This record gives sequence, structure tokens and C-alpha cells, in this order.
Amino acid sequence: MNAPLSPAVSEALRRALAEVALEDKYTLESGRAFMSGTQALVRLPMLQRERDRAAGLNTAGFISGYRGSPLGGLDQALWKAKEHLAKHQIVFQPGLNEDLAATSVWGSQQVNLSPKAKVDGVFALWYGKGPGVDRSGDVFKHANAAGSSRHGGALILAGDDHGAKSSTLPHQSDHIFKACGLPVFYPSSVQDYLDLGVHAWAMSRYSGLWVAMKTVTEVVEASASVDVSADRVNIVLPSDFVLPPDGLNIRWPDSPLEQEARLLDYKFYAALAYVRANKLNRTVIDSSNAWFGIVTGGKAYLDTRQALEDLGLDEAACERIGVRVFKCDVVWPLEAQTVSDFARGLGEVLVVEEKRQIMEYALKEELYNWPDAERPNIYGKFDEKDGRGGEWAMPMGKWLLPAHAELSPALIAKAIAARLLDPGKFGSRFELDADTRRAIEARLNIIENKERALEQPHATAVRTPTFCSGCPHNTSTHVPEGSRAVAGIGCHYMATWMPERRTETFTQMGGEGVPWIGQAPFTDEKHIFANLGDGTYFHSGLLAIRASIAAGVNITYKILYNDAVAMTGGQPIDGTLTVPSIVASLKAEGARLVLVVTDEPEKYSNLSALGLPSDLRVHHRDELDAIQREMREIAGCTILIYDQTCASEKRRRRKRIVDGKPGFPDPARRVVINELVCEGCGDCSVQSSCVSVEPIETEFGRKRRINQSSCNKDYSCLKGFCPSFVTVEGGGLKKRSGGAGAATEEAAWPELPEPEQVPIEQSGNRTYGIMITGVGGTGVVTVGQILGMAAHLEGKGVSVLDMAGLAQKGGAVFSHVQIAHSHDSLYSTRIATGEADLLLGGDLVVSSGNEALSKMRPKVTRAVINSDISPTSDFLRDPDWQLPAEELKRSITGAAGSQDIDFVDLSGLATHFLGDSLYANPMLIGYAWQKGWIPLNRSAIERAFELNGMAVKNNQQAFLWGRRLANDPDRVHKLAAPAKVIEFKRPLGQVKSESDLLELIERRAEFLTGYQNKRYARRYRTLMERVRQAEGDRIGAETGKYRLSTAIAKSLFKLMAYKDEYEVARLHTDPAFREKIAAQFEGDYKLNFHLSPPIISKTDPNSGRPRKRQFGPWMMSAMGVLRHGKRLRGTPLDPFGRTEERRQERALIVQFEKLIDEMLNLLTPENHDTAVELAKVPMNIRGYGPVKEANIEKANAQQAELLARLRGQEQFKTVAVIRPAS
Repeated sequence: MNAPLSPAVSEALRRALAEVALEDKYTLESGRAFMSGTQALVRLPMLQRERDRAAGLNTAGFISGYRGSPLGGLDQALWKAKEHLAKHQIVFQPGLNEDLAATSVWGSQQVNLSPKAKVDGVFALWYGKGPGVDRSGDVFKHANAAGSSRHGGALILAGDDHGAKSSTLPHQSDHIFKACGLPVFYPSSVQDYLDLGVHAWAMSRYSGLWVAMKTVTEVVEASASVDVSADRVNIVLPSDFVLPPDGLNIRWPDSPLEQEARLLDYKFYAALAYVRANKLNRTVIDSSNAWFGIVTGGKAYLDTRQALEDLGLDEAACERIGVRVFKCDVVWPLEAQTVSDFARGLGEVLVVEEKRQIMEYALKEELYNWPDAERPNIYGKFDEKDGRGGEWAMPMGKWLLPAHAELSPALIAKAIAARLLDPGKFGSRFELDADTRRAIEARLNIIENKERALEQPHATAVRTPTFCSGCPHNTSTHVPEGSRAVAGIGCHYMATWMPERRTETFTQMGGEGVPWIGQAPFTDEKHIFANLGDGTYFHSGLLAIRASIAAGVNITYKILYNDAVAMTGGQPIDGTLTVPSIVASLKAEGARLVLVVTDEPEKYSNLSALGLPSDLRVHHRDELDAIQREMREIAGCTILIYDQTCASEKRRRRKRIVDGKPGFPDPARRVVINELVCEGCGDCSVQSSCVSVEPIETEFGRKRRINQSSCNKDYSCLKGFCPSFVTVEGGGLKKRSGGAGAATEEAAWPELPEPEQVPIEQSGNRTYGIMITGVGGTGVVTVGQILGMAAHLEGKGVSVLDMAGLAQKGGAVFSHVQIAHSHDSLYSTRIATGEADLLLGGDLVVSSGNEALSKMRPKVTRAVINSDISPTSDFLRDPDWQLPAEELKRSITGAAGSQDIDFVDLSGLATHFLGDSLYANPMLIGYAWQKGWIPLNRSAIERAFELNGMAVKNNQQAFLWGRRLANDPDRVHKLAAPAKVIEFKRPLGQVKSESDLLELIERRAEFLTGYQNKRYARRYRTLMERVRQAEGDRIGAETGKYRLSTAIAKSLFKLMAYKDEYEVARLHTDPAFREKIAAQFEGDYKLNFHLSPPIISKTDPNSGRPRKRQFGPWMMSAMGVLRHGKRLRGTPLDPFGRTEERRQERALIVQFEKLIDEMLNLLTPENHDTAVELAKVPMNIRGYGPVKEANIEKANAQQAELLARLRGQEQFKTVAVIRPAS
């Protein structure tokens, strides 16, 4: 049972469950609200307006900027909060690009230069990714020199991606801001965003400076319970600094030299005085006998506090052994007086900061002229303990705290421990007691053991982000054979990770294609393609095109018009951008040819009505290859506008109901694959590059299926040259609430016991760490938000960090949830090395990666992991891709131990009980909670689902099914069993004994009876009996394990059961297939078939293949007749049997039978392995028509090599090659 709550706590929880609302983050006037760092930045200007109003000021707010990770979702959050912003007189105007947004912010500070101003001042907020800071430097320098308004102020938010998780380069804005003269605030928590944001505007007003605030993923994408009271921060104006009579704010007229003098003589010192007066930089841990000091700030401060905590060094321990810690909220300029007071009396100072030095340089400069006897040694990036000197005197790569990538508590802990365990000449100044020494050494041992373990070879798989299902870039980023493309900024950048796209190199945003200007004169390459997103085109990309036209280079720009800024969440473009406007603009610029390629050419049936020129060429996307081949031969700059709406945006809009209808057309049409007709060739994946086409293992090998949960209805998979595709038109997917037949079971299910929850301190820490892993776009982030809100409702301290970014595109996503009894117990937002108490694994691949493994520890970590095998993007390029599932599981148990580690197929159960695999994530929560592994109350979790507001009933039902599964797994699996397709779940086709082999042969013989007749099946049985006996006699059953017999049984069957027109008809009309459709769909639907009948199909001029056509429901009746034509198969009366493909298939059977004879004659224990590989070759002959023909050529080469080896030949001599029968 849950530990009983005290009456006071119980009443507080009851009140919170009833009163807390999702909008508290914007509406609550005082007290605590649960919000993300992004939401805190939205609330910040509202707090400023409330403070100004309380002070009697009539101010307004202005916000502008340009999105980019980690601030990619800020503009969306601002749009969602527009009503709240409007109530506070705050105007949000997203910028066309970063520097123009900064310029508009500059304008907001000029309002009160005019007597017509309607407000006392405008406090302004600019936001942008690190590269946006770079391109706005000129504006920042000018505007900062000009100054801020007295009752306004300018706050600049920089989104720095230190680890380049979602960027083309790691970024650090501190040095740019220093060059522009902007003081830099570096918040370390979500609460700091509110508190320091208020200080930043106050400093800007007082000093006349524009003020920067650095944001990083670990804070901006974290969520926490924070105090939103407007009067929380007490602003103190400096008493030790005298402002000039005319102040330091913006004025006009104002000469450049006057601005410079005011900046250097007054403004910086006013800012430093403000830092000093408000104690923004301060000693947070002190010791009366301090000898060792640590200076840190921002995210590194939390990491440092976590490192100290991990080493067993709380504040009392630090005071005892002489450690002092200094926190900088303003990292530049470094305020001298407070840091000097901190450093006095110390022997060594360690500066802990991420990326290149800011504080370390400033501290060294400040203390440089101190007397030698008083000046402490200062270390940071390099260990200068041996007296070598500064940074550039150190051997290359001899880092103490590296400037590249990111710091972690483990790295910092090792650096601190090295000082404490070996203090050198300072050893006489403190005594490290035995308990503290043991705690430090134990922590180092954990870190070093984990690092060694991860260095050992172990099975891995990688979830590289890729294009979403149905993404336009799946098609648009292909280029013709012999051409290459260059990339830029946007989702299409991911094409550089896909070798088949031949997309090499990239540029900064707005420079797309321009490197070619510097290459073209010096290469024999005549032409390239450049991908350019529509958002980038509007941002600055038009200038790149203008430059290419002016330079006269041969280049084709592909403007990828997907009607949304897809990279950062589907925002609309910041202005009006249409295909007609692009066409008109680029024709006016002088492009040699402008045309449109689209998935919906019918949209352009009336060009004049759209304002388009009558001669504009519009082509279907199926013609893309041919169009590109034409354009690469045209001299000069040409433009291909690829018009297709972003697939994720389609999904989002379809969920929005406008006037009772979906916000985007949602065709009642879905694709299914008849797995028995499917050959598993992968051509559908080649044609569509769609991750919703997934592998499925069957009795007859790997096939394909459509994941209906993730499918975005692009239909490009239908281009795969295969008759297995069927479209279900009308009706819809069956909606389940509890699963088929589960209503009776619901009533009979007993009330579940309330488990005893594990205590927060179970691992010896002050926090309980829950790591959540999964695939981007499947709701991983929601799991963290649910748990975070539940902890907030209970009044617990909580931190939730969502590591998504670019990974939301099907990549690896992590959430770090830390729960504590109080907010003061929380430090680093990431779970430390070996400190995950619970792993909620939404994906086996991500859960077994080094990032997750590094957090696990035996006897500490419990885990429940979804064992469903979801393919990685590698499957798109390799139809035989295999996930080493068992090896990955062993990696997890190796890191976490085997106790309390559960692997469960939650996706399959979620699909059965709730109709969608996405509900596997709330099932994870329910399962872990029922096990007692989540230290939260059930009522709080269920209320959190309500507050989330999305599919509340189904999510709560999934939570309940997860609880049931943990409590009585046998009963749940039994209930789900009837709906499972058994042959797709158990490892059929695996042979471990002679009886298994006989069963495998018999099943195939029975199939061949239905395929043709009993005599045909007898032919198969007879040959297989001879093979089985020969292998048993020559190799032995125990030695050979019947591997050759198994391989031949599968390959011979595959060749004999070739799928001609009769067989496709038989399999499509099989009642089992129709029953499967009926189990998935409901309503009034019909089936359409997508075929390429050999007699009537014409060649597609675009692909060079026979053209596929759609046939309506009448085809089912026609196939019902055609299936009986199997009696004609191979006879002179067979109308299809004369085609080259059918003659070739019959020849394959005869050839393989001859090959079997030769293999059996040559078989020895020494060449047994080679014979087995040779026998497997026909399994690679997959597909239909041109796909099968290409695979036969590959199989011929493979067979020739293996047969030569079997014969003991070093080189190919005379090997029979399969040719069509004459």
C-alpha cells in the first residue's frame, strides 16, 4: 500500500488535485506553478508588466526574434499564450529573420524619443539561436551603443546548443556578446529565468545597456515547479555608483564618439554596480578555513553542485574540509569586488564553465597583480598544476575540463576529486577524514567502472533522425544518377546522412548553393542542385539565389515549399509566402526556368486564377527525376519549386477541428499490405523512404506492413513495384476502448491492490531519478510531463528535462525526471552517471545506447522496457536489416543487473487494447507504478493525465492496462492472445531438431498443394526427403543441425511458390486476408488493388517500369475467377506463362534442383557451411518484374562465387547461370 498521508498533506493534495490548472503558468498571481523553461520565458514579460503596473508605470512589452533550437518552440508557446500576452499589453511580432527582429527591438527602445508615445516605455525581448546572435552582431553593437529606454529595457535571449544536438555546429554566444558589449546573464534553473529576467530588464534600464541572457537545453527544455509571485524579486539600485546627470539611456541626437565614451566610461560600470548591489554573483558555500575554491555559473553550476553531492560533499562537508563555491549569475563582465573577496585566502581556484573560457580569463586578469603569496593558483580548462603556464603552453589535448562538447557532473567530480585527494602543498591546510575519502573514492570508482564498461565491445544500434512518414523530402531530395546536391538549414539537412541522396556539404542559413560560385570556375563538374527550404528562402535565401543568378553559375535551386517551418514544430512562415509569389519574384530576378513539381497538380488547373503565368510548367512528383535531368542541362540558374505540405503539419491540422471538420483534408483512404503477396524486397521503402513501412517476420520470411499509427497518408509506398498493396477506401480504423471482448473482462476484473511505493531515497540520494527513453514523435516527452505535473500536484520538488531537438524526427529522445521531497534538493537536470533509479524504456534501441547505459547501475536501477522492435532508418536502405534484440537486452542487464528488469511487448498490447501503439507510453507508467517503482500517488498521476488534456480517457485506460499487466501478466496476455497473429510473433522457421524440420517441410508442402496440387507438393516432399537423409548421413544430425536441409526447404519452396497472376489472385481472395481487413477497419469501405497486369500495362516514361494502375472492388470478383486458372500454370494454354518473367521463374526451379543434386554429391563436413550459404541464395530473389530481375542478377553473381568455392575452385570457371527457358 502507499504510505498513509498525514491529514495536512492529504488535504493539501486534495486541494491541489481540485484547484491546479494547466493555465496556472500564465494566470496564477502567486504561489507555485509547474512550467517548462520555454513557458517561463513566456511568463517573464507578464511578470515585468505586473511589476511595472504595481510601480505606477504604464509600460508595454514587445517580443520579436527567430526560432531555433533550443528556443525552437518559444514562438509557438507565445502564440498559444496570445490572450494572456494581450491582457498585459505585450505585442509578439515574430521576425522575418534574426537581425531584422533585433532591429525592430531597437525601434521599441526609441518609442519614448517621440512626444507621441502612448506608454512610459517598452520592455523588449529578442530571442534567437546562437547563429542568429552571430548574424545580428551589427545590430546589437549599434543598439547597445545607442542604449535602452529609461522605462523599457532590452533583453536578448540566446539559445546555445553546446552539444550540437540540433545544430550544424556547437555554439557559445558568450564571446559574441562580449564583443558587442552586452552583459551576459546565465540562469541555472527555470526559476532563474523568472528571477534573473526581471533583474536583466532592471539592469538594462539602469545602465542603458542591452542585456543578454544565455539559455541552454538543460534549462530551457527542463520543467519545474517555480514561484511565480511578481514581487518575489527585490530590485536594489546601486548606492555606490553615481550616474551622470543626463543618465545613460537612449537619446537623440547622439554622436558615435559620445556613445562610445558613455559605454566605456559609465555603462559597463553601472552594470557591475548593479551586479554588486543585487548580489547576483555570490559565495554560496563558504568555509572558515577555505583553501580550495570553485567559481562556476549557469548550467555548470548545477553540474558542480551535483558533482559535489555525488562525492558526498554537502555544505557541511565542504565547510569542514575547506571548500568554497562562488556562483556567477552574470558571467561577463565579471564583477571584481565580490570575486576578489571570494578568492582572498584561497590556495587554488577551479573555474568550471562549459565551452571556451569567459570567467577563467576574467578571474586571471583580475588577480594577476596580486602579490605572489596571496594570489591563488587558477585552473579551469587545463591542469596547470606542474607550473607549465597558461592555455597555449599546455600540450595539445591535455584538458582538465574540456572546452569541446559538454561538461557533466562526472567530469567535474573527477576534476574536484583529483584536487582533494592530492592537494599537494595545500595538504597541510585541511584534513580529509576517512569517511569523506571513502565517499569520494567510491564515487570515482562508480564513474571509472561505468566508463570502462562502456568502452568494452557491446551490441549497439543507432536511431539516426530521419524524415517523418510521408515527408515531402522523402521524394524531393533525390537527385538523378550522376548529379549531386548541397544542403542548408532545415529538415532537408538530414539528406546529408543518407548516401543514396548524394547530398554533400552544407552552408549556414541563407547561404544555400552559394559555395558553388567559388567552385564552378575550377572544376569539370558542370552543374549542381541546391536544396532550400521555404522558411529559409523567406528568411534570407532569396539573396543566395540572387547571387547565383548574378554569378551566372549552372545551378538548380529546389525550393522545398512545405507550407510550414517544419524543423522546429510546424510554425507558419513569418509573413505571406505562396507559390505564385515565389514564381513571380524569381522570374523577375532573372532565373532561366521556373517550374513547379507537386503531389497535387490538380491544384494548378487554373493558372490565371492563381495569378500564375499561363506558360508555367506544373508536373506531378512522379516526374521529378526526368524534370531534374532536363534542368541540369540548362545553362544558368534554374528553379524547381517542390510543393507538398509537411506530413507532420498535415497530421497536426487534421487533429484541429474547424467548423466541425478537420483543419486539413483527411482522406478516408488507408494502405494495407497483404503479407502473403509481399516478397519482402523493400522496393516500397526505396520508392517512398517512409518509416511507416515496417518489417514483419512471418513463417515465409520477412515481409512488410504499414504502421497505421504513424502513417500520414502520403501513398508514395504504392509506387513500389508490387501487387501486395491494397487501399481501403471509406470507413476507418476500428476504434477500441479496452479491446475486443474486453467489456466483459472489465466488469470481472478485481480492484487492483495499491502497491507500496519505493522511497525517494532508495539509492542513497536526495532525489529519485527516472530516465525515459524512446523514439521522437511517439510521446516520450509527454511521459515526463505527466510525471512532473503529478509530482508538482503533490508539492514535491521536481525537475523534468526533455532532450529532444532534432531527435524528434524519429531519433533517440530522452527525458530525465528527478523527484525530491523539496525543491532545494534538486541540482543538475540530467541524471548523473549510474544514478537512474528507474528506466522507463519506450524503445529497446535507445534504452541500450550508451547514453542510457551510463545512467544504470546494478542494485539501483529498475526498468520496464518496451520490447517491440521498431525499425531504425537503416531499414530504409537495407531490406535485410536486423536488430540484435537479444544482444541489446543483454547490454541492459549487463549495466543494470537482471533483478527488476522487465521486457514487455507494450506496443502490441496497446494496439490491441486501445487501437494505437502510441498508448504504450502511458502503459509504461502504469506498469512501473503498479510495481511500486514510481514514488507518486495514483490520484496525482491520473489528474496529470486530465490536465494534459489529450485523449484523457484512453491515456488513463492505458495507465490502467499497464497496472493490470504488472499485477497479472498472464491474464492480460491471455485476453490479448486471440487478436495476435501467431505466425508473426513466434519464431517460426527456426529448426532446432529433426521434428522441427519435418514440421517446416510439411507446412510448405501443404501450402504448395493449395498453390498447385498434391503432385506438385509431392515433388517438393520427395526432394526434401533426399536432402534430409543426405545431410543426416554425411554431416550428422547433431553436427549439422539440419542447417542445409532447412535452407534448401525454404529456398526450394520460395522458388516453387513463385507468385504469378494466379497465385496473387488466390492470396488476395483468401478469406483470411479479408478477415484481417475486417478486424482492422469498420464502416462502409471498399478495397482497391494496385496492379500492373503484364498484358495491358504500358511502360511508365518516368520510371521505365511497367505502369501500375488502380483497380476497383470488381477486381476481387475477377481474381476469384482468375485463381482457378492455376491449372493452366506452365502449360501451353497459360496466357501468362509465355512472358520472360514466368519462363525465368520456371527455369529457376529446375536450375536449383540441379544445384541441389550437385551440392549433395559434393557435400562434406568441410564445405558444409559453404553449401548452407549457397542454398540460401534463392531467398534473395525477391520482388516482381524489374525488381526481381535485378535481384536475380545479384543472386547469379553470389551463386557463382559460392559454387566455385564449394567445388574447391579459386576462380569461377564454368557455372550454370540462370537464363529464361527458350
